[in-house]
Amino acid sequence: MNYQETIQYIYNRMPLFQVVGSSAYKPGLDSMKSFDEYLGHPHQSFATIHVAGTNGKGSVSHTLASVLQSAGYKVGLFTSPHLRDFRERVRVNGEMMSQQFVIDFVKKYQNVFDVLYPSFFEVNVAMAFDYFRQQQIDVAVVEVGLGGRLDSTNIITPKLSIITNISLDHTAILGDTVEQIAGEKAGIIKPGVPVVIGEADQPGVRQVFINKAHQEGAPIFFVDEQIKTEGVTQQIGTDRMPYQHFVLNGFALNTPLLGLYQQKNIPTAYLAVLQLRRLGFHLTDEAVSDGFSRTLSQTHLLGRWQKIGDSPLTICDTGHNEAGITYIVQQLRQTPHRTLRIVYGVMKDKDIAHILPLLPREAVYYFTRAAISRSLPQDELKKRAEAVGLKGNAYPSIAEALAAARGDSAPEDLLFVGGSTYVVAEIL
Repeated sequence: MNYQETIQYIYNRMPLFQVVGSSAYKPGLDSMKSFDEYLGHPHQSFATIHVAGTNGKGSVSHTLASVLQSAGYKVGLFTSPHLRDFRERVRVNGEMMSQQFVIDFVKKYQNVFDVLYPSFFEVNVAMAFDYFRQQQIDVAVVEVGLGGRLDSTNIITPKLSIITNISLDHTAILGDTVEQIAGEKAGIIKPGVPVVIGEADQPGVRQVFINKAHQEGAPIFFVDEQIKTEGVTQQIGTDRMPYQHFVLNGFALNTPLLGLYQQKNIPTAYLAVLQLRRLGFHLTDEAVSDGFSRTLSQTHLLGRWQKIGDSPLTICDTGHNEAGITYIVQQLRQTPHRTLRIVYGVMKDKDIAHILPLLPREAVYYFTRAAISRSLPQDELKKRAEAVGLKGNAYPSIAEALAAARGDSAPEDLLFVGGSTYVVAEIL
């Protein structure tokens, strides 16, 4: 099999969560542990940092990988989902794993698939850890796929655990209260391993983390107790590209990651850096500053308040749950524009009854769907959106919706594309 045939084999043999939804989710760690044992426990050959959370874990993971890379470490980065190429999920110093490695891994372990029947994500995790071992990395930043306690990545014992925040998402799997979801995320807290908590504004959520950390004897650090944000401004660099300037505990740093939600993610990443220093990682101020400022160029993060067009200014963002949408709407309203136009599509299993009322009623909508079976049909989305006062037309494909929005736009309008990771993936 060539690369494309190999990828198609994986998708057909082990359906993606992004395509079929919760039926692809395989709770429990037994088969992952068996697969890991068959491979000879590759994750034990390098240090790890484990990152969970409802929102922000991608931004935090990429930022930390960039800082470690700037400090001279050989860094593995495991994230999900991918937007354009499956190999985006597994990078070493920013470079995707090779197509040949994917081909060879699947060919070598097809017999294991026949015995263990691993999920797509279990194969993905095993492949990542095996690749990191082959590449002889120093440290891997490992992003949780879903939840934490039963996530396939939770076979690792990291040097540091990070939980960015808690919001309602994947409630059919993780629970329908923030406390239940926090309990699942807290499952990555390991005995004696320090844990950084980005946001825990709800008292019940905070107590879940405190109780779990106490139970495991794990030092716990909350960003709101450890980091003072003394200033945040958005500026334009000499390359005409925007960036955000932060002053945290007196330390100034810049990040190319835009969006209001980064005002939560960047302090979380910075506190993680301080903890890594205490754990013996050699991270100079120069490396930290360089790593934050070069997150995009060193890790190739996509889909976070990403500009994809001018005249009209066109932005895409993968935020898709209540907390993510709330920040996006604030950012849209703060961005100068004449008319706001939104190309929007969602998945069938999302709780849009709580999301749609958060969207701006003054916008013109172009309701659409991603080209996967999980997508909510555009006509149904339009009907449900109209019920909460959102106005617009329905289009059968994202390309048609975007073309219509661009055709209607004046240069001074603002065009936003989002609602789902998979809508953004098609645009990119």
